[in-house]
Amino acid sequence: MKNKHTYNLGVIGNCAFLAHIDDHANVAWMCWPSFDSSFVFGALLDKQKGGEFRVRPNSDQYQTRQYYLQNTNVLCTEFDTASGRFRVTDFAPRFHQNERYYKPLMMIRKIEPLDGQPQISVSCRPVGEYGELVPQVNMGSNHLQFTNLEKDVRLTTNIPLNYVKDQRDFLLTEPKYLVLTWGIPMEAPLVTTSEDFLRKTIHHWREWVRRCQIKPYWQEEMIRSALILKIHQYEDTGAIIASATTSLPEAPGSGRTWDYRYCWMRDSYYTLKALNDIGHFEELERYAGYIQNIAFSDTGRYSPVYSILGDGNFPERELALSGYEGNRPVRIGNQAKEHIQNDVYGQILVSLLPLYVDQRLVGPERNTMPNLIMRLLRFIERTMDEPDAGLWEFRNFSQRHCYTFLFHWAGSSAALKIARLLKHEEMESLASRLVRMSAQQIEKCYRPEMGAYAQAIETNNMDASLLQMIPMGYLDNHSERAIRHVETLEKALKTPEGLFYRYLHQDDFGKPETTFLVCAFWYVDALACIGRIDDAVRYFESLLKFTNHLGLLSEDVEATSGSQWGNFPQTYSHVGLMNAVNRIAARIDKPLFL
Repeated sequence: MKNKHTYNLGVIGNCAFLAHIDDHANVAWMCWPSFDSSFVFGALLDKQKGGEFRVRPNSDQYQTRQYYLQNTNVLCTEFDTASGRFRVTDFAPRFHQNERYYKPLMMIRKIEPLDGQPQISVSCRPVGEYGELVPQVNMGSNHLQFTNLEKDVRLTTNIPLNYVKDQRDFLLTEPKYLVLTWGIPMEAPLVTTSEDFLRKTIHHWREWVRRCQIKPYWQEEMIRSALILKIHQYEDTGAIIASATTSLPEAPGSGRTWDYRYCWMRDSYYTLKALNDIGHFEELERYAGYIQNIAFSDTGRYSPVYSILGDGNFPERELALSGYEGNRPVRIGNQAKEHIQNDVYGQILVSLLPLYVDQRLVGPERNTMPNLIMRLLRFIERTMDEPDAGLWEFRNFSQRHCYTFLFHWAGSSAALKIARLLKHEEMESLASRLVRMSAQQIEKCYRPEMGAYAQAIETNNMDASLLQMIPMGYLDNHSERAIRHVETLEKALKTPEGLFYRYLHQDDFGKPETTFLVCAFWYVDALACIGRIDDAVRYFESLLKFTNHLGLLSEDVEATSGSQWGNFPQTYSHVGLMNAVNRIAARIDKPLFL
């Protein structure tokens, strides 16, 4: 068996920034001041240029254990050395204060002895402009100031500053604190403030989890996925990014290295469904507001992907970095913003539907949307027969994709429900016509000899995204066609482990080498819909072994070794897990553990 590759990383965040911390307590990736800014720590992509923020023992002979405090985004890394044990607790402060959420650009690290007399060293070397800028270090009375960056970065600590500056070993006899801030000094008392912020942040996350409406099925996995999804939302605008990393390869040497620090519109349907199902309407409403602002402000064809601010200003380019385990190119920006991906119009419509049909949501948005809905329907009408790049974002060819037609159909169906609620005759007439037209296009993709729907009108290639035809209600769950469609996709794309390839034909970069994890969760969803509950449960549980040591999911999995690849953690994968669990829960009569 091949060696298994796993991302030994945990993630902390507060909805203003995220940081990836490896199991040796180094901050391997952190972008400031926002999700899509340059990294200040980027050893994940270049150990020489990436800087570091590390706590380490004075010997290479040690063991570590990393874990989250239960139901929080507070991460602990424990070290067991010959001289003693110690723990590093990392968190990004977040709590309610002065009628709003306090979420500063501040990372706090608490280092505390647990046993014996551990000797450690601490280093902090931030960088700017993706490693091209090394700041000047100035020493204050109790802080180090890193200047010449976009804004100054300050490290406030009760560790002797020369020990940090020179990375000297020292004996850890009492708790030490490191507070890193962007642009503003740490003026409050160090120890009491750090402890107060830690206590409040733990309380905040546990109260947030307490408000989640999670059924008694795989609760640990659901809670961790919900927490991960939450910290990938940029609260200022409501955008939820696909991942906080860039250029982690889909497979070693594949050249498939993409920047995922942006918000894909198509993810909105799946994301909003997951949030709605766990009863977190604040996140849903913020995300819906982000989508609406884009939809109202964009005067031309909608892009499939936007920045966290809702614009398209992120041209794709390559950086002179060594790459993750030598995988290049390292890319920032994403060319997908230039693609024609016509499923986006239906995705927006389906995402907005809960604002009308869910009686728990009451707000002014309903009154501002009829013009937007009509506009989206007319986009669907104009693009009904137009080839596009599809959801897999093929770069060098276009087709008339079944998945695009599926969301033409779903979006038009959502608009039809809204029209009837609003008694909007023009909207109802247009939506009804587009529902019929979309279904006609979908049926052009059906292959009777295969018993399944193909990727596009122009091809017989199978595509795992079309598993969604069943959960989305296009195919009757109990119909022979739905059952055979799933069986055909199983034979064509499923691995023995229950993983799924997106497709297996050649694309712009050759034949895919790894499976796409969300497709496996779509498969579980489809199995539950057609009544194969035992299979759905079995395959779902088999997918849980593809998490890392903290329960975090990657974008891709190499089937034979179970290796994690692609950007990490991938919100799409965690959303897939949540939606699959909710589907199974809806079909089971009693809790699994009773």
